[in-house]
Amino acid sequence: MSKDKPGLIRGFFSLIGKFFSALRWLLNAVFMLILLVIVINLFFGGDAKPLPEKAALRLIPSGVLVEQRSYTDPLTQLMEQSAAYDAETPVRDLVDAIDAASSDKRITALLLQLDYLNGGGLSKLEEVGKALERFKRSGKPVIAMGDNYTQDQYYLASYADEIHLNPMGGVMITGFGYFGSYLKSAADKLKININVFRAGDFKSAVEPFTRDNMSAEARQNTTAWLNELWSLYTSEVETTRKLDKGAIDHYVDTLYQDLVPLQGDLSRLALEAGLVDQLSTRPVMARRMAELVGQNKDGFFNIDHKTYLAHHKLLNFDSQDKGDKAVGVIVASGNILDGDHPEGSIGGDSLSGLLQTARKDKDLKALVLRIDSPGGSAFASEVIRNELEETRRLMPVIVSMGSMAASGGYWIAAGADEIWAMPSTITGSIGVFGIVPTFEDSLAALGIHSDGVGSTRLADMNHLDRPLSDEAGAIIQLSVDNIYNRFLNLVAEGRDSTPQAIDKIAGGRIWTGRQAQELGLVDKLGTLENAIAAAGYRAGLKSWEVRYIERPLNFQEQLLKQLAGSAVSIGNWLAPFSADSLQSLLPAPLVQRAQRLTAEIQSLGKLNDPAGIYLQCFSCIQP
Repeated sequence: MSKDKPGLIRGFFSLIGKFFSALRWLLNAVFMLILLVIVINLFFGGDAKPLPEKAALRLIPSGVLVEQRSYTDPLTQLMEQSAAYDAETPVRDLVDAIDAASSDKRITALLLQLDYLNGGGLSKLEEVGKALERFKRSGKPVIAMGDNYTQDQYYLASYADEIHLNPMGGVMITGFGYFGSYLKSAADKLKININVFRAGDFKSAVEPFTRDNMSAEARQNTTAWLNELWSLYTSEVETTRKLDKGAIDHYVDTLYQDLVPLQGDLSRLALEAGLVDQLSTRPVMARRMAELVGQNKDGFFNIDHKTYLAHHKLLNFDSQDKGDKAVGVIVASGNILDGDHPEGSIGGDSLSGLLQTARKDKDLKALVLRIDSPGGSAFASEVIRNELEETRRLMPVIVSMGSMAASGGYWIAAGADEIWAMPSTITGSIGVFGIVPTFEDSLAALGIHSDGVGSTRLADMNHLDRPLSDEAGAIIQLSVDNIYNRFLNLVAEGRDSTPQAIDKIAGGRIWTGRQAQELGLVDKLGTLENAIAAAGYRAGLKSWEVRYIERPLNFQEQLLKQLAGSAVSIGNWLAPFSADSLQSLLPAPLVQRAQRLTAEIQSLGKLNDPAGIYLQCFSCIQP
């Protein structure tokens, strides 16, 4: 065989190498082409349109309402511009757009389009609802138009002066509920021994691992706060829609009986019940908006809230107060985890870093910490609380609670100068638990056994392939009890009470914001804007700039985020690859439940407290 002629094996691998080299070159070329198109459109494209002289502001929330967008690496974010609607909508964006439009003479009406909203918690809906109330005080009409209204969507629609519903649609209100998954029988079948340690009879976070159903204590407490939230929902909707007291409960309770004579026509039932004002097809809805704001060949004059907000921020950038008086705002949203974590979780180290940044800012005269968390790592919660105490040495610190600030979330909040919550905030859950699963029986069933020696009786304490000894279990329980006593003492100190008095309302019990205020766990009820005003007044300021303190982005992240957030859209290029078409095949409530279940599983996988001790409320999920 000739020396310069490769053998069969060598030639095969050479061909594979050339294939991957060509594939890599092709992928780089496609990426550079997309990037080139984006840059060209960014600087020379005509997508960015000026604000119209007269228009309706279209509020189009989509996905889940959040305090802060979860972190997505900028390249993925750029590629996901193919999605027609965002998976998350920050409440701050909606409130800022509504408030800006209320005093903008160019905006003559507000249109609520809620078909893509999946929910996000009653307290977040309340925040947006309060902004809609402020907008209505300007004398401009609010119109809601939708093909269907889910329970969350209808809450916002109820603030409108007119509610239009498609004749093929309906209003589906079903009430609030909490239904968890219980794993004891599954663990028994898999021969997993789950060792549970807790402090607080109402600390139900461990029940999914130890029971096949809800305990009487958990059922009692959950029923109480669910009924409180439902009362808030129904009373608010009945007030905004001018319905008789009890009208919403009657609508739900008699839904089947009332649908029978209407042959299942949900839209007619909603109209007869006074939940909507008019049944309108899409063309009729468009004509109604044209009557209010005018139209051209492209339809009625309108601007969506994202575009409007971008214009507003750009036009008002130079006019913002650049003085030496500012109130800082830090958002703490997600599960509390040890270490450094991006947006979507609360990292003990990363949030501490933001608090340190706030202390270095000489312009800040007060700080608001916005908490939206069910808790998490006990250690990380204490790390954050310590940093908050240091911050209080320099400036007033106000805590504003979002949908939830429970367990570890309340651990952090307890030491603030003031605590604000929404009436429907979920808080409390002052309790502690630890879980140590061992797999010795599971492995034995597979013929795998553990044996060995140790220098002490506790040498095998951290080996999950061996049973947990009584002594090791007693040590963990003592640690849990110690953390619980610390919890009671720090709450008592922060709330000017005693550990004994706090214990009577603790034990893992969950409270709504309104209940928590009555019990002394919360100072005042109000929105984030109310809490910011309170911080300014407490600092003795007559005027101030609101300054959000966020994680700094590196150059690559800044560049790609700028491109992703520009007026450019590559959706037409990438739309065939979007998952929206698959998701649209499923009913919205089912999609929402699947997303929630996925989030719960992911949160369990992220728990990383160094000692395995948690201040977590698994049942603190806004219905």
